[in-house]
Amino acid sequence: MCSLSNKRIILGVTGGIAAYKSAEVVRRLQDLGAEVRVVMTPGAEEFLRPLTMQALSGHPVHTGLLDEKAEAGMGHIELARWADLLLIAPASADFIANMVHGRADSLLAAIYLATPARVAIAPAMNQAMWSHSASVENINNLTHRGVTIIGPESGSQACGDIGPGRMEQPDSIIEQASNLFNSGVLQGKKVVITAGPTREALDPVRYISNHSSGKMGYALATAAIDAGADVTLISGPVALSIPERCRGILVMSAKEMQQAALGFTEGADIFIATAAVADYRATSIASEKIKSGDDKMTISLEKNPDIVSSVASTFKNLFVVGFAAESNDVETYAKGKLEQKHLDAIVANDISRTDIGFNSDDNEVSWIDTDSTIAFGKRSKAQLARDLVAQIAIKINPTHLD
Repeated sequence: MCSLSNKRIILGVTGGIAAYKSAEVVRRLQDLGAEVRVVMTPGAEEFLRPLTMQALSGHPVHTGLLDEKAEAGMGHIELARWADLLLIAPASADFIANMVHGRADSLLAAIYLATPARVAIAPAMNQAMWSHSASVENINNLTHRGVTIIGPESGSQACGDIGPGRMEQPDSIIEQASNLFNSGVLQGKKVVITAGPTREALDPVRYISNHSSGKMGYALATAAIDAGADVTLISGPVALSIPERCRGILVMSAKEMQQAALGFTEGADIFIATAAVADYRATSIASEKIKSGDDKMTISLEKNPDIVSSVASTFKNLFVVGFAAESNDVETYAKGKLEQKHLDAIVANDISRTDIGFNSDDNEVSWIDTDSTIAFGKRSKAQLARDLVAQIAIKINPTHLD
């Protein structure tokens, strides 16, 4: 079982006697490091009090679709975008049917329709209901849409029947949910990622830099690790911890990042340049602190090396992905960089928007390569990272399609 550390999980609870097991699911998710938000249907509230789930999760439980307080805080669309995984346990026969037909008559159903995250359900119902042709057809339909079905198990049921339909035990649900983040699509691949800003010194205390938080690069490192890759993360100064199972190389300036990139990319399969490298550096660095005095000061600057271009030109068999942070004509400038820097793909995002990009936990980008442009709507950077890793896997191995 892989760690669920920092994974954002919505636990959806629908009506049924198995709802009591959901309390243990919350506890086990948190034991593995996940951040959990609970959403309950009206039927679930008949079997389990929201206060119980609030106490276990440490967060208010979301229930009503038209809850004004909830919408003023984290509304259902924001909640849907927040998640890395929507896990519905238990999933009743009625709710499964609603999923199939796209009904949004509850908060949980609306979140299902709006989320870009993975979705998994743990069905729970009477054995005859589970075996009915309508239920079989519904489950097949959801499976075809990419929903993961966990269980059910067979055994004694609350109604006295014996057979399949019992919700899987919490430990089994957690294990299978955890495995969803371990795709294996980059198994055996060596990946090098640059992240964060660079700092170009002016004197011992001042420097030129930018607002990059490194969150996108670090999310990509985690997603690549979960996909089975051997990952080296070359990071500028950020307030983040190097992900587990990752080789971390800490640098400060653009020159240091270029040296590390060229040194550690030898033998790699994929290079992802998410770092926001300072375009210029001071031609000379003052050995002592520059004293304030005159109303104006002139600083002479020179161009920094283009790291992703140097890597792409040095390693011909490498799959190179660049990032383009633009404030206008985003796709036009990104396509220009794709060609000029001889990249295999580029990810373009609009930094003029305050709700995505620098320092935000969310992003909205376009993947651009020589064959196509794919838009990835607003979602968490963690979810976007997994989507981008899946796209890279398709490009480097087009015969491996899920």
